[in-house]
Amino acid sequence: MDIIIVGCGKVGSSLAGVLSTKEHNVTVIDKRESVINELSNDFDVMGIVGNCLQTSILDEANVDKTNIFIAATDSDEVNILSCLIARKMKARHCIARVRNPEFSKQLVFMREELGISMMINPDYTAAAEIAKMLQYPTAINIESFAKGRVDLAEIRIAEGSILNNTALFELSRKLKLDVLICAVQRGDELIIPKGDFVFQTGDKIHMTASHSEMVKFFKSISETYREKRVKTAVLIGGGRIAYHLANQLTEMGVKVKIIEIDPERCRALSENLNKVDISCADGTDNDILEEERVFDADAVVTLTGIDEENILLSLIAQKNGVGKVVTKVNRMSLLQLSGSFGLDCLISPKSITVNQILQYVRAKQNSHGSGVITLYRLVNDRLEALEFIIRASADYVDVPLKKLNVRQDVIIASIVRGNELIIPRGDDCLKMNDSVIVITTDKGLDDLSDIFD
Repeated sequence: MDIIIVGCGKVGSSLAGVLSTKEHNVTVIDKRESVINELSNDFDVMGIVGNCLQTSILDEANVDKTNIFIAATDSDEVNILSCLIARKMKARHCIARVRNPEFSKQLVFMREELGISMMINPDYTAAAEIAKMLQYPTAINIESFAKGRVDLAEIRIAEGSILNNTALFELSRKLKLDVLICAVQRGDELIIPKGDFVFQTGDKIHMTASHSEMVKFFKSISETYREKRVKTAVLIGGGRIAYHLANQLTEMGVKVKIIEIDPERCRALSENLNKVDISCADGTDNDILEEERVFDADAVVTLTGIDEENILLSLIAQKNGVGKVVTKVNRMSLLQLSGSFGLDCLISPKSITVNQILQYVRAKQNSHGSGVITLYRLVNDRLEALEFIIRASADYVDVPLKKLNVRQDVIIASIVRGNELIIPRGDDCLKMNDSVIVITTDKGLDDLSDIFD
């Protein structure tokens, strides 16, 4: 497909790097010549230096032949306006990154009247991901497929866990639950486990189940599940993510405190968050942390604008016995390093935004076949969880799975048929209109047929 990306900051550059390796024709536009030169040297993209609001620049990029136009500058207004111009110049689909909540309220108007196909608010989406993490205190991460019918959870096996030293084939009998273990991370090794695989303390496991079975699973591995539910949370840093997260947590019945150093920002938060305790103080000061009784909270979320501060604050909170600690980290190098410090619950707004756009691109790429409709990239992008819908008849339809040659690096995690969730076994078949959830270490899957040799 022909794709134009305007704005080559963190999100735009990441998208250019990923999409240029997927047999797309990618053009990047940015006012900064040094940025365009760097991207053109690093990736197979065409670079144009200029203002994305100028029709001459968009003409040079062949916007009239573009399948997807992605606006990811640091200005909401520029992103929206460039999408409107691109649509007027015959671009087929337009995506705008928009942070202002006021624009998000006009999503239907933007889509139906102005032709913007997709608007992404990375701050709101990151807050929603964190809120989901706090709903399952034992989990590192939770994702959903098939309109919430299927959960994908990541947990770390703790010492003394019922899962420790248990072989995979024994799991269903031991737990009496219908769950499927899709992948295991042991140190730096990523494993698609077979029946004789034995779980060990420290393993991170990725598993799928229905929402109700997932709740039962967490109860079965933790006798104190109810006691561990998050009732109080402290957010260090009062930016846009903190604002959205505080709203979401108060709706969940969680008592929230925000610690923010900027007095102006504190006033704005106080005016808009009536049920939240706002403390105007330096959340990186250990005396303040003690004074605000941060370590007595059930959860601490570090949301300052500096990755290193967030990591250090999270380590301090973890050392002081806080049950659930979530860390915002944007830089990939630090994101990978944080896991080695024992920080499991990491959130990257940039990665979330990139993943959402990639999901849309893949869906449009295969809109008439059995293409990707949901995509999550896990384990620092080493693992992908994808959802396909079977829209057309194929050789693999109505054939028992045991007779199909599924690739070694792929596992079919779940099948959703109407309201029924199927944890697949050898005698199960794929049928028309099924939603199929696949876990793989291969990042090249665009259609369900790709999982078969």
